[in-house]
Parts: sequence; structure tokens; C-alpha cells
Amino acid sequence: MLVRRRAVLGGLLAGVAVAATGCADEISPNTAGGKPTKTPASGPGKQPERLTVVATGDVLLHERLWTTARRDGKDGRWDFAPLMSSVKPLVQKADLAIAHLETPLARAGGPYHGYPLFQGPPQIATALKQTGYDLCTTASNHSFDGGAAGVDRTLDTLDRVGLKHAGTARSRAEAEQITIVDVGGVKVASLSFTFGFNGLPYPNGETWRAGTISAKTIKLKAQEARDRGAELVLVSCHWGTEYSNKLNDQQREIGPQLLADSNIDLVIGHHAHVVQPMQEIDGKWIAYGHGNLVAAHREPASRKAEGLLTRFTFIRNGNGWQTEAEYAPLLMIDDLPVRVLDVRRELAKDTARHSRLELAQRRTTETVTALGATPKML
Repeated sequence: MLVRRRAVLGGLLAGVAVAATGCADEISPNTAGGKPTKTPASGPGKQPERLTVVATGDVLLHERLWTTARRDGKDGRWDFAPLMSSVKPLVQKADLAIAHLETPLARAGGPYHGYPLFQGPPQIATALKQTGYDLCTTASNHSFDGGAAGVDRTLDTLDRVGLKHAGTARSRAEAEQITIVDVGGVKVASLSFTFGFNGLPYPNGETWRAGTISAKTIKLKAQEARDRGAELVLVSCHWGTEYSNKLNDQQREIGPQLLADSNIDLVIGHHAHVVQPMQEIDGKWIAYGHGNLVAAHREPASRKAEGLLTRFTFIRNGNGWQTEAEYAPLLMIDDLPVRVLDVRRELAKDTARHSRLELAQRRTTETVTALGATPKML
């Protein structure tokens, strides 16, 4: 296991209104919910032999999740951490855990907004940190829902709770940087891009605010990440056709191109709100779509309630790395209080949801392996 020593060399890659009733509490760093201390796999002062990366899907803050956080909180404070408690053991064990924060965040106390122009409760950031996440990717079709102020406020909030981020930027200088995290002595770069912004223009014409998906652009950024010292380069793509577990033309065309680039080690996908396949190409992996980490589509029997957690173990092999892939099916339950469940963990219990959990596991496995990949189930 690895000792976590995270030092950021760069900043970011240029990636119906409802009145709030929650308390305008401070969003502060979590000091009690951190990860266990880890020991270097190859001895003191040596480069680690392996590290693990966990990735999950969209954090999509529908109103029903606000209700859950209000019910789970105490003394008027909203608490999103219980929502994710089932996946916390898997997230905390990772050397680097990445969530995709799809929607911008509002000020504490709101007003908060749901679909179509999201601005979510900022307390989610504290909960992500408590769950064990280290980094949020932020380039999505909703990046500009709150304009420039929404981008700035979201990144300020992530900074305040101690979460690194990649995908959107507050300034041109920040956009020109690359997020590189020191994970137990290994420098890992995170790049984040989106297919578009739902027709919204760049705030104030500032095209550096977030990056869109282009094989050429992503490859150039990956090379730049290597030039800045990154040993592993992870690319997050917000793409795909909503509610479809089939790949669209952009995914089929660009995904293999990215993995063919020697500077890119892993591609992490999201946006479709349903699980999409995984693929292995020449020993490297792409997870095209993780579905949701948390959302409330109010369709508990549909694929929209099913998500995916992936874990990639990078094992040092000479001067390079080999990668092993694993996955865990997830399920959102719609009953209040809403929860995201680790399906296999819940199946081991005596639960009235056994048949629904089994369906989620079966459908997720069928989708994940549809392109011939054979990752192990966690």
C-alpha cells in the first residue's frame, strides 16, 4: 500500500429554480474522514510497485437528493455523506479516487436549481471528501449552467474542502496549467473534456473556461502532461448519447485513438446516465460510461438507476505500467432517504431488494463485457 503524499504541480485544464430551505452552513475541509495511512509497496524511498485508481460516474444533484441531505443532516445542516456510505469502503481504499462533478455549485444557502440549469448545494463537496474522493473532474455539458460565477464558485468550493479538480478554469493562467497529483511518489495527471455545453456560449467569450473533446487537443495535452513530469495520464471524457448503453460515433472514433497514444494510460467516461461498456486495447483500458454515482431520475426500475465503479491497478513493469481492471455494479434506490448501493455488498445481506440488486448486477455485467472485455468484479 502507498503512503499518500499529494502535491499539485498544476491547476486545471481549460474542463426550474427552487428556493433553498437548508442552513447556510460553512463548507469546510474534512479532517476526520480521510483515508487510512498507506505504506509504500516497495520500501522506504523507493518508487511504488503499484497504485490503484477508482473512478465513478456523474454527481447529478436533483432536488430529491437535497431532501435526503436535509433529512440526514443534524442541527439544520445538510449532509450528503450518508447517501454514499455504501461505496465509501471501495473509494477509501483507492490511492486516487476520482468523481465527476457534473453540475456547478451554488452558494451555501442557495438558491439551488435543478434541471435544466443546475446549481447544486455546495455541501456535496464536503461529502465527497468524507467519502474518500481526492479529485473531481468538472468539464461537462452543464459546466456553464451558472455562467462564469458558477465555474468560479464551484472550484473555490472544491479548493476549500481539499479536493483537487480538472476540467474547468477560473483564469487563463489556470487553464494553461495541468492538474498533476503526487500519489505516493507517482505523478498522475488528470485531464477532463466534454462534448459540449448544451448550446450555452462560453461565459464572456472565454474559450479557455473548459475544453471540448478533440483527439488532437487531448493528445497535445497528454504530451504536455508528460513534459511536466507526469508518469501516468488519465483522460476523462464527458460524452455518449444520454440513456443509451451503446457507443455513439464520437466514442467509437475517438476512444481507440486516445488509447493508441503512448502518452495516455486510461480513459474514463461519463454523461450517458446509464452504464456503458469497458474495452481493453493493447493492455490499456477505457470505461466508456460509468452511469451515475448519485442522481434521482425517479425511474427505480430502469437502467438510469444503475451505475458503475471501476478500479484500475497500475503495476510497474520495467519502465512502464501494466493495468488490471475491476468493476463494481451500483444501484440508486429512490425511497427516502435516497442511497447509492454497492450491489455485491448489499446482495450479501438479507434484503428485500435482492431481485432488483441481482438485475442490476446482471445488466451491468452484460453491458461492461459487451465489447469482449473481461474485467473482474470487485
